[in-house]
Amino acid sequence: MPMLKIRGIEEAKILEVSTELIDELEKIIGCPRDYFSMELINSTYIMDGKKVQAPSIIEVSWFDRGQDIQDKVAKAITKYFKTEAMPCLDIIFHNLEEKRYYENGEHF
Repeated sequence: MPMLKIRGIEEAKILEVSTELIDELEKIIGCPRDYFSMELINSTYIMDGKKVQAPSIIEVSWFDRGQDIQDKVAKAITKYFKTEAMPCLDIIFHNLEEKRYYENGEHF
């Protein structure tokens, strides 16, 4: 159920790396590929009255899997998206609580 919400990265790049990225994350995390979701969020960023380039941010919402797995996931994501043209890629993890996550009316 890891959910990747992506901002500031071109759709073409996401499409290009999505299969290999999920292949790698599936091995690191140890959950089936159909548990993963990727969402491209198109947002308009504004500073000083002008539209500006969106920062490259990937948010990962998931059930906590420990620091070691989180570090490996961050490195894998960085490997697939960081380029010389992208000066900074931020990855933010949001840990979900099983008792607050419901599927079909039942919590985990």
